[in-house]
Amino acid sequence: MKITAYKYQATGNDFIILDNREEAIELSVDQIKYLCDRRFGIGADGLMLLNKSDKYSFSMAFYNADGKEGTMCGNGGRSLVAFAAHKGIKKYIFDAVDGVHEAEILNYSPTKCIVRLSISDVTSVKDYSPKSYMLNTGSPHLVIFVENVHDYDVREQGKLWRHHPHFPEGTNVNFVQGNWGRFNIPKFEEEKEQRITVRTYERGVEDETLSCGTGVTASSIAYHKLLTRNKFSYNNLDIKTPQKVKNIIETRGGELTVEFTYTGEDNYTDIKLTGPATYVFSCIIDC
Repeated sequence: MKITAYKYQATGNDFIILDNREEAIELSVDQIKYLCDRRFGIGADGLMLLNKSDKYSFSMAFYNADGKEGTMCGNGGRSLVAFAAHKGIKKYIFDAVDGVHEAEILNYSPTKCIVRLSISDVTSVKDYSPKSYMLNTGSPHLVIFVENVHDYDVREQGKLWRHHPHFPEGTNVNFVQGNWGRFNIPKFEEEKEQRITVRTYERGVEDETLSCGTGVTASSIAYHKLLTRNKFSYNNLDIKTPQKVKNIIETRGGELTVEFTYTGEDNYTDIKLTGPATYVFSCIIDC
């Protein structure tokens, strides 16, 4: 079967996208693995279908590089929105495996878009250890805080935790370095920007990726949780008062921005992931 495939990348997280609005494409696990293979196929961290939707602008189907259907992918969602825009779609409300998402394009060009994507609310951030947390941002994530993330053995440590017996269905693993002790919100109405560095080992890719959208979102929220729990420099602020928080995240593939509103008791709403999504190439391939 010959198909037209489009390659996109979002801060180095790369995807194959297929336009399936005519519902003519059905791929097996082996075909998806072949297309995502970096030696024999196109090469990608995952594959997405732009499907039609009777209720929304379109529907998103996401598959990991291992050929299996995946959970929500933040960078994939932003790439799919850019692809939809390049295909002439004007509104960006779509359903995915974890629910409905909205997006907006902050800057458009025929090859690159800056996309702001809504992420599902988070209502639980579980302590796993004094410096690690479990939460779900559309995909499950373990967030571990480390002192020097640049020199950390992400591949080996990520593999260990991804397959740990505590996580029978597996988990994505994020290693995070933050600006320790600098979290200071003088007035809850004001937006406070923080910077953190994140490296992620992704389930389904089974390796470190250059960036993970739901991973940096989980890391941003876990960083807020860590500092809230330890009450770093809060100037007597009631931590249950709504706060607007903005984090700039450094990944190996570039910078992303995560914004959210904290309303207390592990409730994080109005979560937005913003960053570039870039067209790389298109091709016709026989799979």
